[in-house]
Amino acid sequence: MRRVQRPPALGHLLAGLLMAAFAALAPLAALAQAATPQTGAGPQALRDRYQALGAQLEHNVFGRKLALQSNEAADRLSGDIYAVIDHPFGDVARALQQPGVWCDILMLHLNTKHCAVQGGGKDTTVAVAVGRKFDQPLDSAQRIAFGYRVAAATSDYLDVRLDAAQGPMSTRNYRIVLEATPIEGRQTFIHLGYAYAYGTAARLAMKGYLATLGSDKIGFTTLPATGDGSGKPTPIGGVRGVVERNTMRYYLAIDSYLDAPATGQLDQRLAQWFDATERYAPQLHEVERSDYLQMKRAEFQRMASGTP
Repeated sequence: MRRVQRPPALGHLLAGLLMAAFAALAPLAALAQAATPQTGAGPQALRDRYQALGAQLEHNVFGRKLALQSNEAADRLSGDIYAVIDHPFGDVARALQQPGVWCDILMLHLNTKHCAVQGGGKDTTVAVAVGRKFDQPLDSAQRIAFGYRVAAATSDYLDVRLDAAQGPMSTRNYRIVLEATPIEGRQTFIHLGYAYAYGTAARLAMKGYLATLGSDKIGFTTLPATGDGSGKPTPIGGVRGVVERNTMRYYLAIDSYLDAPATGQLDQRLAQWFDATERYAPQLHEVERSDYLQMKRAEFQRMASGTP
């Protein structure tokens, strides 16, 4: 039976019609935030970060070598994941410096409806359409065009940037950063960062979302118990919860792509991403497996057909 769509609303931007947009933009906004001061500092800085996070990578709630950080400022959100992935650096670097691969990665997310690489060289753009977590015509999706560049690609370091000066409904200064460097055991240490700024429309949309559909959603960070001993540790919610959930979704998309990068492995890639998100169901569960697979197969087919 085909699912009846409800009025749009998730984590994008502004009540009513704006909440519909927010349902689509929060995931991208979440991904788009990187640019912490150490971002892009080179291979040694990234290896130093790997050493500094050693204990956190080994002992955490994720069941894998991963550390997640999120920050909220007055008009800006940011999220960062540092993780060890079981792929040689050469394979990671060859894949992730290709703009078309980023379309395959971004499309695994529930809210990414379409992606196309436009232009070439210094003028390469990754054009993304984002929308509901259910089937949606492209003409009702929100669009954002990321300028794409490989900032560094050496034998021991990769730095890829996707930036957009403007987004829908008062969002601006999007930035996605992917850094990678080889470590022992033919593994790779990566940093996925995102950052974006927002104005009044986005703030109102986020407020509306968090008061309704997003009111019971949680992130991964645990807030300590109150000092008087009467409370219990609680998982973070609010905008940092939004950021953390979508940072994890995009990290899992990168990992799932690298596990099944061939054109004929789309079904494996989709199934792996969904199953990986279900390991963190309290934070990430949104739809049933069959619904996700059916929707994504149709969206990838639409993308392959060249539909703008």
